[in-house]
Amino acid sequence: MEQALKTAGISKEEIDYINAHGTSTPVGDIAEINAIKKVFGEHAYKLNVSSTKSMHGHLLGAAGGLESVICIKALESGIIPPTINLDHQDEKCDLNCTPNQMVKKDIRYALNNSFGFGGTNSTTIFKRYEK
Repeated sequence: MEQALKTAGISKEEIDYINAHGTSTPVGDIAEINAIKKVFGEHAYKLNVSSTKSMHGHLLGAAGGLESVICIKALESGIIPPTINLDHQDEKCDLNCTPNQMVKKDIRYALNNSFGFGGTNSTTIFKRYEK
């Protein structure tokens, strides 16, 4: 995430939405939330975070592609997709994980995390098109 922000030439405060890798595994989800808090500091608590895998499942090699499209659609529509079926959020995952209801919000930058088996990890950042 730090490298993606640096490559994009933007500050962490410019990110509005994070599509988390979020596979609903206690170890993985807590590690990702902790990484988000480490990178974004206090701004992490102002972000909307969601895992769209809660709706479409884990597509393995195709997950990053679909979730990139979802980020782009969120930028276009101003609708942050929810993390569905999030009824009992782990207290260690103390960020706004956008539980069960989409959120209408002006989004300028969205960040997408994709973490693969064996340490194949990537973060992409998308910016809303402005005429």
